[in-house]
Amino acid sequence: MSSLSRELVFLILQFLEEEKFKEAVHKLEQESGFYFNMKYFEEKVHAGEWDDVEKYLSGFTKVDDNRYSMKIFFEIRKQKYLEALDGQNKAKAVEILVNDLKVFSTFNEDLFKEITQLLTLNNFRENEQLSKYGDTKTARSIMLIELKKLIEANPLFREKLVFPTLRSSRLRTLINQSLNWQHQLCKNPRPNPDIKTLFTDHTCNPSNGAVAPTPVHLSPAPVAKTVAYTSLGAHGPFPPTAAAANANALAGWMANAAASSSVQAAIVTASSLPVPPNQVSILKRPLTPPATLGMVEYQNADHEHLMKRLRPAQSVEEVTYPTVRQQASWSPDDLPRTVAFTLHQGSAVTSLDFHPSHLTLLLVGCSNGEITLWEAGIREKLCSKPFKVWETQACTLTFQASAAKEVPFSVNKVTWSSDGTFCGAAFSKHLIHLYAYAGPNDLRQHLEIDAHAGGVNDIAFAHPNKQLCVVTCGDDKLIKVWDLTGRKLFNFEGHEAPVYSICPHQKENIQFIFATAIDGKIKAWLYDNMGSRVDYDAPGQWCTTMLYSADGSRLFSCGTSKDGDSFLVEWNESEGAIKRTYNGFRKKSAGVVQFDTTQNHFLAVGEDGQIKFWDMDNINLLTTIDAEGGLPNLPRLRFNKEGNLLAVTTADNGIKILANATGMRSLRTVEAPPFEALRSPMEAAANKVSGSSAVNVAPVNCKVERSSPVRPSPIINGVDSMARSMEKPRTLDDVNDKIKPWQLTEIVDPVQCRMVTMPDSTDAANRVARLLYTNSGVGVLALGSNGIQKLWKWVRNEQNPSGKATANDTPQHWKPNSGLIMANDTVGVNLEEAVPCIALSKNDSYVMSAAGGKVSLFNMMTFKVMTTFMPPPPPSTFLAFHPQDNNIIAIGMEDSTIHIYNVRVDEVKSKLKGHQRRITGLAFSTNLNILVSSGADAQVCIWSIDTWEKRKSVPIQLPAGKAPTGDTRVQFHSDQVRLLVAHETQLALYDASKMERIRQWVPQDALSAPISYAAYSCNSQSVFASFSDGNIGIFDADTLRLRCRVAPSAYMSQAVLTGSQAVYPVAVAAHPQDPNQFAVGLTDGSVKVIEPSESEGKWGVSPPPADNGVLHGRAGSSSAPSNHAPDQVQR
Repeated sequence: MSSLSRELVFLILQFLEEEKFKEAVHKLEQESGFYFNMKYFEEKVHAGEWDDVEKYLSGFTKVDDNRYSMKIFFEIRKQKYLEALDGQNKAKAVEILVNDLKVFSTFNEDLFKEITQLLTLNNFRENEQLSKYGDTKTARSIMLIELKKLIEANPLFREKLVFPTLRSSRLRTLINQSLNWQHQLCKNPRPNPDIKTLFTDHTCNPSNGAVAPTPVHLSPAPVAKTVAYTSLGAHGPFPPTAAAANANALAGWMANAAASSSVQAAIVTASSLPVPPNQVSILKRPLTPPATLGMVEYQNADHEHLMKRLRPAQSVEEVTYPTVRQQASWSPDDLPRTVAFTLHQGSAVTSLDFHPSHLTLLLVGCSNGEITLWEAGIREKLCSKPFKVWETQACTLTFQASAAKEVPFSVNKVTWSSDGTFCGAAFSKHLIHLYAYAGPNDLRQHLEIDAHAGGVNDIAFAHPNKQLCVVTCGDDKLIKVWDLTGRKLFNFEGHEAPVYSICPHQKENIQFIFATAIDGKIKAWLYDNMGSRVDYDAPGQWCTTMLYSADGSRLFSCGTSKDGDSFLVEWNESEGAIKRTYNGFRKKSAGVVQFDTTQNHFLAVGEDGQIKFWDMDNINLLTTIDAEGGLPNLPRLRFNKEGNLLAVTTADNGIKILANATGMRSLRTVEAPPFEALRSPMEAAANKVSGSSAVNVAPVNCKVERSSPVRPSPIINGVDSMARSMEKPRTLDDVNDKIKPWQLTEIVDPVQCRMVTMPDSTDAANRVARLLYTNSGVGVLALGSNGIQKLWKWVRNEQNPSGKATANDTPQHWKPNSGLIMANDTVGVNLEEAVPCIALSKNDSYVMSAAGGKVSLFNMMTFKVMTTFMPPPPPSTFLAFHPQDNNIIAIGMEDSTIHIYNVRVDEVKSKLKGHQRRITGLAFSTNLNILVSSGADAQVCIWSIDTWEKRKSVPIQLPAGKAPTGDTRVQFHSDQVRLLVAHETQLALYDASKMERIRQWVPQDALSAPISYAAYSCNSQSVFASFSDGNIGIFDADTLRLRCRVAPSAYMSQAVLTGSQAVYPVAVAAHPQDPNQFAVGLTDGSVKVIEPSESEGKWGVSPPPADNGVLHGRAGSSSAPSNHAPDQVQR
């Protein structure tokens, strides 16, 4: 069927829906196969109308079309079978088994036998895999979640899940336009044509004289017209991700912008009939599937088990699904409405922004030009940057003349880059400042740009062509794009008034910038020189800010008119029209209201000394709070990334931090004990002065070359090698931080922490080689040096209601009923020389491991070997799943090569060569699109995921005289840019985008033994490192400063400590959800889970910076925390 015929079907579908011909709509959907109505499908599944469900599906796919289709039909028929059994209707169950399920026996006979055996049970829940089956309604809902994932992933359904965006009554509009054209061609057109039929062309009967043609409009009277086709256009509860897959959403808006808004009423002249061949493709909005499919895991182990069993034994294909935003239940309790505390800034706050990954780190800009970094969790200013022109001579003469005036510089906007490695500030005169963020207390001057003539009104980071850039706008009516060396890439002209705000965004592969000016005009640019693509008026036609929801699927704007009327609206991107306008603004505003979005669900606006909240899907005000009073008339506000904290400005130059229950817990996690009781009179006096604006300590800044970015200098054990040649801006806050007493927490007694030993784990002949938590956080998996894997699981009970891993409860050594163990192939293997390796699938459904022999793939529920591959020689030494495709595995080998292996087709796709000795570590970064490998040759290599070509090779810096040997391991920070490199001689942090070392820590003092293992905590804020003398160190992940030492006596018995064999950790694993819990695997085979004491809740406190000097101290042996500072120096 031609493309236009296909579109005609969509027009008819819209017409039928508008006229409420419900059965005809779904019949046409099924027969045409053009649009799969997920809402209708859901209704039929929930109703259990299985015949209608399968009949509707038959219009789009058959059972044996592909693996996805097979699983869709299997799930439906299995549910129908279980419902018959649950209703004790054995006869019907047998009928379903024979007529519907037997087709699957061809593909998996064992599965069919297992299903058949359910007939012999009085209650099929006696089967272990179905023991959690609930009532029918719940089971259908669980199944529907999986069906939707399978349908969205099935190639046969691509371009069929989203109904095109159409104006209401589109078919009627086209008919009216056709009649207008016919009327225009009449030889004697009448002023009021009489349209009697659509079956033949319209002509006017002759009259006494010709008159001007009059537009014809087809009356809707013959058929009662109803509301627009919302159920297909908006598609009810269908997640908006699918709509976001339309890569031309902005293009649709831009195309519509050029068209006349009155086109439907316009008379079509004969001369306009010819349509260029390419016009259809321009005006159509093609439906394209997502470019990449993200992994969404199964939620139910029973379903997962049966799905796995469906596969042929030799295939381990993993179905990948598009990422879908699940519908969730929301309540006002999810909003951060409780005042946790107030931060006293000391000058009027003009802009706020939370760090994207350190959720309590707050960047603040002030009216006096000062930039401040707060750690809200400990209520401390980490650093402050008073305004100063870095390079006056490099600025324009216009700026130099402006700077000479007495008018102070104010910060208009502060913002973080998406990865948190840079932050920027836009000032009220000409300038922007960029800082590189290398960790707490460490904002480094990176770049100063004389960006605009007049004020710089907004600043944002963007990634055109995967390059981090800065976008600015200003009073000179321009939008400019800069790279991080200060080179101007684009200069967008078109606004006729100062540009007030910018909103860079990306939809699929289209990157663009929205910009609003103070005349209320909204324009948009692509990163080219083709000019603005849209021109619309913002509500109020004055100052407006635009923001996307966190998932990028919804666009909002908020602003105020010159008359003081405020507007908050959601936009329909495809049409450039306002979708909904929110109610709740009562008073005239003397300025411009500010707003923010959070959790893809809520909007917040500061107005009238209050914070007002809306549900995105409801135009009426949800709730209003005054944050215990003290807010200015138009408070500025900002949510953190998780939406559990909200920063709002106060009338007395402060910042209130509001939190929900989750936010309160996160604040307690990082909150430091108060220092007030420990302060000396001198400190107290300094505190009183520090808030005064009368105190100004002039900073001394290092010169920054504008032609190139500053390279971060390596810092060893907290010591900056350039510290003596570069001075740091000093303020009273720095002095206060320096003289605060700080305690290195030392855990030397079992009562100081919580610990549990895994049962049946100790085996002196079988040391722990590798250790993992399950991704769900409910179990620990250990691979021993003998190639045998053990799994421990925690059970849900009164003591442990979450069922997650905890040191408060002893887990079970878990085994399947069959009694199988997960034993690797070790035939002909010298276990003393073998290097065991292991990797776990994202959904915990199977584990892949090897111990000198073939790589085995185990089912985690049955412990059965699903398949084996890659027989030696050479043996495998490290395994890593590709983050976007579980069928692709990177396998490090003993012979120093890396094999990129496709499990599904049993084929090595690429063989990477770059190391000299065996591979000891592999880590993927999807942000940077690279694979990082490390080897026993002390080398780190970077490989392109796209081409598998080597980009770079970097040797780690070893102590003088140390041979390049020993395992080197790598792990990415949660930002996917910073890289932790661990070797027995050091811990090091690298910027993987350039493979430049940022920091390094070497064993010393109480932690002077070689490092045996190291791993990031789940939130990447700590590093857990074990040592070959049994000590464990907890380090700050940004600075590599030691925060806490756990001595062997805290977690080992006296018998073990005094035994003849040295016992120490050789593997460390971090809990996937609890940032303070970790597990260690020891040389005696034992596995222990360790947590801080409940009274502490965390592992010590981050040490303050030391300024231009070494704070000497030695780790003590007492059980009480020592008052020593570490041997570390900070700039």
